[in-house]
Amino acid sequence: MAAVATTREVDALLSVDAPVAIGVSGGKDSQAAALATFRHLDRIGHSGPRLLIHADLGTVEWKDSLPTCERLAHHLGTDFVVVARKAGGLMERWESRWQSSKDRYESLSTVTLVPCWSTPAMRFCTSELKTHVITAELKRRFPGQTVVNVTGVRADESVARAKQTVASFDKDGRFLNWRPILHWNVDEVFAAIDGSGLNPHPAYRVFGMSRVSCRYCIMSNLADLTAASAQPESHDTYRRMVRLECSSSFAFQGSRWLGDVAPHLLDHFDRARLAEAKTIAARRVAAEKRITKPMLYVKGWPHRMLTDTEADILAGVRNEVSALLGFRSACLDRSSIHARYAELLAAKANRQMEAA
Repeated sequence: MAAVATTREVDALLSVDAPVAIGVSGGKDSQAAALATFRHLDRIGHSGPRLLIHADLGTVEWKDSLPTCERLAHHLGTDFVVVARKAGGLMERWESRWQSSKDRYESLSTVTLVPCWSTPAMRFCTSELKTHVITAELKRRFPGQTVVNVTGVRADESVARAKQTVASFDKDGRFLNWRPILHWNVDEVFAAIDGSGLNPHPAYRVFGMSRVSCRYCIMSNLADLTAASAQPESHDTYRRMVRLECSSSFAFQGSRWLGDVAPHLLDHFDRARLAEAKTIAARRVAAEKRITKPMLYVKGWPHRMLTDTEADILAGVRNEVSALLGFRSACLDRSSIHARYAELLAAKANRQMEAA
């Protein structure tokens, strides 16, 4: 097995038996990171608390992910903790985000519709459903202690991950995020798993996927999306996600519609809805392009009243978009838009006065 990478900060905390928590998803990298970390801890005589922790994302998870983590914990002879977002899994988060976007649009609390899906630039799927729930549980378990938080991040995975360091403290100094296999290659990862006598997640060698996360991940390439769609266990999730594409008019991966990956899994009604959603999406995008840059939502919006011309533009766009998506929107003419902006600006001024 390849050696782990450490830093002085990691070594110092491990030398005083700081708690070590290893995040595991069922994927190969977290599995290899757990195996390598335990071997290192045993070698240096670490006797502090150790555990594996898994954030359950709900219906989007492969059915083999949790059992893979459980087998790993049993192999290592360590505690295994499962946490989850109280308000539901990732599918529920996507659906509630769309409902929130719709509600905000109808009440003119935003200028344009917000996509329901997480994106590479806005990965609330990771921050809200993994990082937040895991760190909350670790703070509860280890109050007042600095926790060594291990992840299976590898530099080979992306340009962004290649820029990460072996270890870094979080902003509060409660967690030292350690990436012990940052410089491993994929062969070293599989060698560590195979050498342990365990099997990697079947998605790699049985399903033919290059990465394992959700059944359908915002980061997946077309080959992985296609491979996922070949598995019967993913069909219900596929249809549910395509229906959200249809109702929202937002494609799962920007310009790539999940519904195009495996249309044979859809019935005639859903295929018709998908075709209509694409038409609606194109018309929605064209309509929203009429909104000028100074009118768009930015932090602290609104900063000023609109001109009559701007209000007329916004009214036209809101009428068109609302008709396309069947919304019951308020503020569809110049006067009601001006009144809404005045209301929003007054509320903003009151909040600022109260905070002063």
